[in-house]
Amino acid sequence: MSQSLRESLFQWMTQYVYRYAETPFQLASGLESHHYFNCKEITLHPKRLAVLAEFIVSELVRKIPESFEAVGGLTLGADPMAYAIALEFQKQGKLVYPLVVRKEPKGHGTGQQIEGYWKEVKQCLVLDDVITTGGSTLKAVKALREAGIQVTSGVCILDREEGGFENLQKEAVQMYPIFKKAEFLK
Repeated sequence: MSQSLRESLFQWMTQYVYRYAETPFQLASGLESHHYFNCKEITLHPKRLAVLAEFIVSELVRKIPESFEAVGGLTLGADPMAYAIALEFQKQGKLVYPLVVRKEPKGHGTGQQIEGYWKEVKQCLVLDDVITTGGSTLKAVKALREAGIQVTSGVCILDREEGGFENLQKEAVQMYPIFKKAEFLK
């Protein structure tokens, strides 16, 4: 069954997410590329998001050596993933908290950069939809670590294979991507 979940995700990635254009796209990292992946077509679609969360919880989490009490990453790419994964764990009787990491600390109220039930969390699985240079994920890791939360592993939908995986490894974060860019260039 897990392979069919990945196959469904791959089909949706090729049908809705991946785009090629002669005129390069501007990426969040500041780089340009002819290959663009808009994973919001997965994370902001209820059926696709449910399949993604089921695959992550049933397959990818088994590969991660550390236990964790929370999942989350930098808003907006990680938010729907965090909610869906937390709900998938809940279906299985396990409590895992979704966390939202703001790009900057809130400018009012408590001034928090992390939202959710995080003050008793010791370990968080960092999430992102697409990893290029790893900048967004590293920003989330830094905020989580500054709050006293350990981050040693992460999950992403796509590794663009442009240095992000290695940049995260340098900061002692092992990423577990579902897909790599090369799978779509065949």
